[in-house]
Amino acid sequence: MTTLYDRLGGEDAIAAVVDDFYDRILDDEQVAHFFDSVDMRKQRAHQTQFLSAVAGGPVEYDGRDMRAAHDHLETDPAEFDAIATHLAATLESFGVPEDDREAVLEAVASYEDAIVSAAD
Repeated sequence: MTTLYDRLGGEDAIAAVVDDFYDRILDDEQVAHFFDSVDMRKQRAHQTQFLSAVAGGPVEYDGRDMRAAHDHLETDPAEFDAIATHLAATLESFGVPEDDREAVLEAVASYEDAIVSAAD
């Protein structure tokens, strides 16, 4: 049985998606400020590891707990949605089929309660 990780093309393909995803985020005034003082090399590596793990890859995510990692950011639902929209657009631009895009977005959406800590 092929995993979502395999269908996405494995770690190198996921890393390329993550690079494009963060380029889009950093160009978006609504959400770029979250990354002002972030080591983006490390952030991209963490995100690649996270997406690889939630996609069923042979990778275990060893980053911080989602709530602990995001609580201080006071992300609101609109910001979460903006970031999810960038992820969807990135996956589409890489030719990821709709079913697989939805699977990735559902996996990420399952963390929304841990990431969003502010009201709109």
